[in-house]
Amino acid sequence: MATDAELVTQIETLGGKLAEARASIAKRFIGQDQVVDLTLASLLCGGHALLIGLPGLGKTRLVDTLSTVMGLDGNRVQFTPDLMPADILGSEVLETAADGTRDFRFIEGPIFCQLLMADEINRASPRTQSALLQAMQEKEVTIAGEHRPLGQPFHVLATQNPIEQEGTYPLPEAQLDRFLVQIDVPYPTRDTERDILLATTGTAEDAATAVFTGAELLAAQTLLRRMPVGDAIVEMILDLVRACRPDDESAPDMVRNSVSWGPGPRAAQSLMLTVRAEALLRGRLVPSAEDVRAMAAPVLTHRMALSFAARARGENLHALIDQVASDITRVTAAA
Repeated sequence: MATDAELVTQIETLGGKLAEARASIAKRFIGQDQVVDLTLASLLCGGHALLIGLPGLGKTRLVDTLSTVMGLDGNRVQFTPDLMPADILGSEVLETAADGTRDFRFIEGPIFCQLLMADEINRASPRTQSALLQAMQEKEVTIAGEHRPLGQPFHVLATQNPIEQEGTYPLPEAQLDRFLVQIDVPYPTRDTERDILLATTGTAEDAATAVFTGAELLAAQTLLRRMPVGDAIVEMILDLVRACRPDDESAPDMVRNSVSWGPGPRAAQSLMLTVRAEALLRGRLVPSAEDVRAMAAPVLTHRMALSFAARARGENLHALIDQVASDITRVTAAA
């Protein structure tokens, strides 16, 4: 077991490599720093991320760049309504050898990688979605009674188009909970869009370079879990998650009047991990209240649902979560 001084050194070294990784990503994915940080945080935590944004905002480009920078073997699957589970997981085929004998051979699907991009995941049927999400949770697939482990590490970065509904199958709420964070990809600012135009419409583009390896990412995930979290931050996480449940006695009126159902214990676990990653990306050794506020909406938004009346009033889950997190942070600071 490393001493406190050794742990500090290891965390500082990892912070330096993460800064290098962000610089490498910025060569191909310009701007959108919050999107990049949230995606890196999901990888550091060993989780999966759901990227939601309009077409043409660079979601595919980001995942491809991350595969290079993090040194991960990546695959991409374009989800369509006719996609079957075997198209992702793989299947057994009967082969005839030269001597006439026959035997089954397993052909691996694209899920056997370290970083899988599930492009437009909501276009696949519920059966195919379930097969993928089960693999995400179990980190293995079972075919013909044999357990087959997936890559180490294994991450899924799924994309979803928020405006197209025809021919789509929205992910059930229980399956959304498998994603560590939901990352909303907004339009770039004017200056960022200008930089994108200049960088991507010439004869050559900058190339990202590898900063991590798969083994180094696994070591970083282990180190992240060893980062200390103060009792005040633990209580703040518990207060926030429980306050977002409309039937909890600690829930404020805004939650009781607007939320149909709230986050479960997995949300608290996800917050505990992501606040550490946020602190690490900001160059701090321990998480702070600001880290809890920063990660509240990405972790909780897809684990909650507004009531019909709240949607009719035009309320927004992101704003509601921000308000609850701000109130809890202020109360904790005052105490």
